[in-house]
This record gives sequence, C-alpha cells and structure tokens, in this order.
Amino acid sequence: MLNRRTLITSSLAAFAVAGTSCSAPRGTDGGDPRSMLLADGYEPDSLNPLLGYARSGAAKFYDGLLAFDGNGQLHPALAKEQPSPTDGARTWTVRLRRDVRFHDGSPFRARDVVATYRAAVDPAYAATISSGLSMLEDVEAVDEHTVRFRLSIPYAAWPARMVMGILPESALAEAVPQDESPINTQPVGTGPYRLAEWRRGERMVWRANENYWGGTPRISEITVVFATDDNTRAQRVQAGEFDGTVLPPLLAERVGNGSYRTVHHDTADYRAITLPADQPVTGDPAVRMALNLAANRSEMVDSLLGGHGEPAYTPIPESMGRFHEPEAKLEFDQGRARRILDEAGWRTGSDGIRAKEGTRASFTVMYFADDTLRKKFAQAFASDARKVGVRVELAGVDRAEAAERIGTDAIVLGGGSPLDPDLQMYSGLHSSMIGTGTYRNPAKYRNERVDSALDAGRSTVEPAERARHYKAAQRAYVADPGLVYLAFIQHSYVVRTGVWEGYEPVVEPHTHGTTWGPWWNVEDWTPKK
Repeated sequence: MLNRRTLITSSLAAFAVAGTSCSAPRGTDGGDPRSMLLADGYEPDSLNPLLGYARSGAAKFYDGLLAFDGNGQLHPALAKEQPSPTDGARTWTVRLRRDVRFHDGSPFRARDVVATYRAAVDPAYAATISSGLSMLEDVEAVDEHTVRFRLSIPYAAWPARMVMGILPESALAEAVPQDESPINTQPVGTGPYRLAEWRRGERMVWRANENYWGGTPRISEITVVFATDDNTRAQRVQAGEFDGTVLPPLLAERVGNGSYRTVHHDTADYRAITLPADQPVTGDPAVRMALNLAANRSEMVDSLLGGHGEPAYTPIPESMGRFHEPEAKLEFDQGRARRILDEAGWRTGSDGIRAKEGTRASFTVMYFADDTLRKKFAQAFASDARKVGVRVELAGVDRAEAAERIGTDAIVLGGGSPLDPDLQMYSGLHSSMIGTGTYRNPAKYRNERVDSALDAGRSTVEPAERARHYKAAQRAYVADPGLVYLAFIQHSYVVRTGVWEGYEPVVEPHTHGTTWGPWWNVEDWTPKK
C-alpha cells in the first residue's frame, strides 16, 4: 500500500467554483480522473491535531506514528516498525522513518515527535486532547530517529494514542494556546495532501504532496464542498455534480444507483442514553435494568437506520473482533421490565406512570437540537419507557446547555473509536473518570467489577489476556447497567463508480466524513485505465 509510485506530472483539472456552486457534472466521459469533487455536511473548526483534528487518524494533512488500516489493525506510519513496550508497558520505544519531510521541506526527526507530545500535555498550549494523554510523564529523543515515551501507569493501549498527527517542532516553538496557532488554518504536516485553499463555509482544496514518503497520490487534487443540508447534497449528487458524499443511510440508498454506489461502513459509533446515578429515578438500579429490557433496539435499528446498524448493549461492537463479548446482552423483554419495577416498589398510578414513596418515575432526556438522529433515538426510547410505566420528557438543547445539565439530566450520547477497547470503555464507565470532564463517565456509573476488569485490560499487553479482561468487563456491566446503549450505527456514503480503483471498507470511529468513508485511503487510489 505504501510503495513509492510514479509521479504524475500532467496538469491538474480546474474546478470553477463560486460560493458552493461547482463545475459541471463529471459526465459519462469520466472527466479528469486525477481530480475529485466531494461534498461534506461537516466543516472542521480547526485543522490542528492538538485541538482534536483527526484524533482517530485518517488525516490527509498529517501522519501519526501509527495508522489504522481496513482490517482493524494499527500499523507503522511515521514509525519504522511496531513500537516495543518495556517495564510492564510503562515505557514505549519507537524507531522512526528516515525518508520523511514536512510540507515545508524540513526533515522529520525525533524532536518533532517530542515537541508535539509535550505540547499536547503542557497547559501552556491549552491542547484539548490533553485529557486523553494524562498517563504521559515524558517523551524524549533517544537519537534523531528514535523516541521513548515514559508513562505513569502500565498502559497497553498506548499505540492507539500514536495515531495523532505530528507537527514540526518549529510550529510549537512558542508556548501559546493552540486556538491562536496558525496551524489551525495553515496545516504543516507530513501527510499525502497539502491544504491548497480553504474558503470558510464554502470549500476546501487538497493538493497531492509530491514528496510524500508513501508515494505521490495519483489523485492529484480533491475539492471538498461544505453543504450542511443532507437533501441538498443528495440532490446535487443525483445531478452528477459530486463524485461522492456522506448521507443518512435511507437517503444514501435512494441516491446510490446508476453511476453511484452506496456503501455502508461498520463502526464503533454508538448511541446511548445516560442514566445519572444521582437522579432519584435513574439512580435506582431496578429502573436502570428495566429501561434496558424495555428498549426495543432491533426495532430502532430497522426503523431509524433502515437496518444499517446493530443493537448495542455495551460499548464494544462486534466489529472489534476478539474484544467483543457476544454473551453480554440485555434481551428485549418489557414483561420482565414491569416485574422488576413492581418488585422494587414502583407502583403504577392512574395515569399509567409509576411512583415510589412519592417520587414519580419521570426524568428528562436531552438531545442536541441540531441532530435529527439523536432526536429520533430519544423519541423511540421515550416510547418504550412509557410502555413499562416510566415517563421520559424530551429536551432539544445546544451543547452549552447540555454541558450544564448533564450531571442531573440524561442525554443521548454518541461516540466511539475502534482503535482500542480502552478508548471505548474506560472514560465512559470507569469510576475514576467521574468529575474529570463533561463527557467522562457523565452518568457517574460505579461498578467495582467493571473497574477492576478495565484496569486489568489497560495494563495487560498480551492480546488474548487483554480480550479476556474486556469480555469480563462487558459481562459485569450488563449485570448492572448504568446507561442504555441502543445501537451502533453504520456510516453511509455514495461514491461515483467506474473512475477509480482502490476502495476498501474500513471500521470507522464516531468522527467521519470525507477524510473517512470510501476515501480513508484515497492516497492509494488509482484512475481506472
């Protein structure tokens, strides 16, 4: 995949773009296959990896030490080989590639890795990703092409923290908050594409890095148009204007025909309802179990996702292979849910809503007002809860209001990363995360068996033993659930057919779009002959 390729020297096709209008459709003749026009419903706020850009990899402007491949494995990128742990996974040594240059022409060295990771945890840089690197004590350059990470705890999941894009040391010479950094809009990395243009609210143009260490991309120029409305993107695809876009699954199915193919990617991207432990209703373990049994997950997947997803009971999806515990399920059984509530003293009133010692079985579930899918999941959950005598009131809120209320009100969560089960479970369920961040164990869930298994999983390097710990954590969780995990959603795309070769499916994180999707490895695509 990463062999050098012959440099394409032909001139690039030009797109006549004004605002969000674009060039004429590619047409049946295929146009210039060395250029591509995509549409995305999301525009990044920043292109700075220290502010969270492409934290799960697939950054076109940057490379990490490691990269995630279509088979769900981490493989060397800027690292020359797989990193080696010592001292019980407290120390990780990484040998680096020698044939890499940044977009500005400067050579990639160990000091760049040191500068990037030190800035990530130095409060002076105000990096938003710092919480995920709290175990990093120090990183040092052993020599020009070797770095060594020293951690405060044994941490087998450290390779999953090595997909972060590496910046040149020169970009971090001044210790200033990163929201002031030029990198936010003028990225300098080692990745397969450079940023050629960015018109906020309109478009972004990527141009192939001719000196890319993995070989010059054969797709020389990619233009990404930002169009937030799903229906608008679908209509413009149907008109032949775009070479691909991301769409909701049912809409993607309708658009994907003729010159376009619809693809659905498995993900670790879950939707779940938090059940705050401090709330008088959701704090009752009987209510939490009953709500889990009352949720008709299969119906939600079919009706809300058109079947493009799978029911979720824990944070670990089947797509995570050996770490998934198939026995960790909470079967749909509203009759049993009612019996559990009866036995716990929640009696049904004349209006059908239960109460216990003067407390009505009623609570609020928030969802982001601009997220239609989360609203639909909230509505479906509320309907199922009502069938067992629990009233759920819904509130569409903005993100600032959600952050203020998340400790007392429930919320529809979305998130997930397939890179490692530690990333998928620890911050959401371990009791040590309570109070350390808005979305870190927001339900204030406490379970000693889950804590113990997660601690063992993150400190164990041997893969089979790690898998046993994470399976134990899932079994312990479903015996005493603290949230209602509802579904893992597939991400859906339409992509023009007959022009390029190189598509490979991939398991995606919560964050997705045109840097993921069919184009996650677009630097390896070739025009069809």
